[in-house]
Amino acid sequence: MSRRDRLGRLDFVLSPYLYIAPFFIVFAITGLYPLLYTAWVSFHKWHLIGGDQGFNGMDNYVTVLQQPNFWIALRNTFSIFLLSSVPQIMLAILIAYVLDTNLRAKTFWRMGVLLPYVVAPVAVSIIFSKLFADQSGMVNAILGQIGLGPIGWHSSAFWSHIAIANMVNFRWTGYNALIILAAMQAIPRELYEAATVDGAGRLRQFWSVTIPQLRSTIMFVVINSTIGGLQIFDEPRMFDTMGNGGADNQWLTLTMYLYQLGWGPQKSFGRASAVAWILFLIILLFASLSFLLTRRIASSGTEPARDTRRRRRGRARAINRTAAGHTTAGHTTEGALS
Repeated sequence: MSRRDRLGRLDFVLSPYLYIAPFFIVFAITGLYPLLYTAWVSFHKWHLIGGDQGFNGMDNYVTVLQQPNFWIALRNTFSIFLLSSVPQIMLAILIAYVLDTNLRAKTFWRMGVLLPYVVAPVAVSIIFSKLFADQSGMVNAILGQIGLGPIGWHSSAFWSHIAIANMVNFRWTGYNALIILAAMQAIPRELYEAATVDGAGRLRQFWSVTIPQLRSTIMFVVINSTIGGLQIFDEPRMFDTMGNGGADNQWLTLTMYLYQLGWGPQKSFGRASAVAWILFLIILLFASLSFLLTRRIASSGTEPARDTRRRRRGRARAINRTAAGHTTAGHTTEGALS
């Protein structure tokens, strides 16, 4: 083998790896290294000003897990996550389904649902904090006009979670809807035609054709919403002027608690890193559970679609056999007449 052939073979083998190498290099510098460095800091007594003060093993994790504020923040995080992610994904699927129909000015409506995502999260938080103000908020004013009493959006843990979840849904529902819409437009229209021939209505087509075909996209949206929902920071941080999660930590989240440990009065980077790694493991666990749950739900809906395809193939074979029979009979009759 000549030197030129060896170089050509080497180029054929190494080129794909060289093309994808920039991504992995950037990820290693900006993603993997900070992750591993945070794990190393979590095992040290590390002060923001004093720096590294020595290895202390699992003390940071034990101290964090013994703090009541950690469990309050964990409860608030999951509450806001569930109140925002579940309605958000359901609304995104419905909005995408409506945008996939024959609407006039499709581009206008598709751009419209994306506008909230473009708005800065701080601006959204400030606007919604005014809408849900306890004394002079627009929502309480509307409730008063219809005869209902005002709601303590900032004093009640549950209602504060509802208000923050509305901020998250306002910003991210349209973004997820466009992702799902792109997947819907890639579904073969022959599946809908076959379902229509079989007598399936629009609702039946939605559950038996659309949802199973969106399995991979729904998995992506659910996992992405899980990661973002458990890392929520901007909305609860800007929900009031103090930014501390409420007087009684009504809407304190894990990321806000992490910020308080690292940059608050304690200035303990070690404990903040421990909270970061606990949050990372929680996100990893729930992202895996969301993946398995979504896969199971989506797989359960594929059977009707498979049955539809089987019936369509069976009907096509029956038509072909009938046509072949008529052709044979015609030739036989024509031969007898001749």
